[in-house]
Amino acid sequence: MGANDPIKLIFIKLFHTLIWVFFNVVIFYLLYAVVLGEIDKWVWICLSLILLEGLVLLIFKTFCPITLIARKYSQSEKSNFDIYLPEWLAKYNKTIYTAIVAVAVIILIYRLINT
Repeated sequence: MGANDPIKLIFIKLFHTLIWVFFNVVIFYLLYAVVLGEIDKWVWICLSLILLEGLVLLIFKTFCPITLIARKYSQSEKSNFDIYLPEWLAKYNKTIYTAIVAVAVIILIYRLINT
């Protein structure tokens, strides 16, 4: 099939969306835990996963590797061609979640300094 294989693109989009949901859980658990001051091993696991994701994005020049795979099956110029998200969210996803993580890290540092 190749460049316009809709079945493969659907599976890629589903997989990408599931990973996105997973990282939402990670990021919002991190935020929840630091806001409540419940700094446990899961906070450090969350931070490690986020740093690993950041490293992957750095290696792939800010592109998710799944996006690069999806590109083989779509010529769409939309920001959400590779994931089941509204286009505005797909477009600003990294900015929004980087800001949330930054807030969580600032709160975490504050909590660590003041304990």
